[in-house]
Amino acid sequence: MSDNLITGKGAQQAGRLIIVRHGQTEWSVSGQHTGRTDLPLTEAGCEQARAVGERLRGVLARSSEAPVVLVSPLLRARQTARLAGFDDVEVVPDITEWDYGRAEGRTRRMVADAIGREWELWRDGVVALPEKMSGEWDETLGDGSVVHVRNGRGEALEEVAQRAQRVVDRALPWILDGRDVVLVAHAHVLRILTTRWLDADASLARRLRLETAHYGILGLYKGDRVIERWNV
Repeated sequence: MSDNLITGKGAQQAGRLIIVRHGQTEWSVSGQHTGRTDLPLTEAGCEQARAVGERLRGVLARSSEAPVVLVSPLLRARQTARLAGFDDVEVVPDITEWDYGRAEGRTRRMVADAIGREWELWRDGVVALPEKMSGEWDETLGDGSVVHVRNGRGEALEEVAQRAQRVVDRALPWILDGRDVVLVAHAHVLRILTTRWLDADASLARRLRLETAHYGILGLYKGDRVIERWNV
């Protein structure tokens, strides 16, 4: 829905799109690209999730109606939603994290070493990484649990942006009707989704830092889609 169709309720009466990144995982600390690998939260991540829930209670208190809560199917997002106090949620595959393909489970330095040159996700993407980097393996985490890692083709930035747009389109009618919509998901997909809210190029997402268990508020102001708060 385009902004010129926003009529009726003013910006002060409309709901908001509240994006929440999941809490800390072992790989968010190590810098390994974590797309579809289903890591749990660390103990610190669990505490972060509870804390962001407390911060959000004040944000959501302005509305008498419960928010719509949409959650990524991955464990780290579902744990964050539950620990933050959101019990009535809908799992939405379109806000699964970017599929990093052959970069999955690897740090930026590891990818650069594998291809013999510098590599940067936002500039170079993952689809063009060589097939020799494909494979599957099990990795043991510090707590003794095991996660399965798969390196396939991955997604182009534009593909992530397309599914993020579907989520924005789905959320907008609720927001125009005065409902807050909370998305509990992952850093990169939420940053890309924010560019779709702003009707900006998806590459702008690289400029929008979003730390673990932090949130942003996307709203409407005089008919424009805006960022009200970021990385709180």
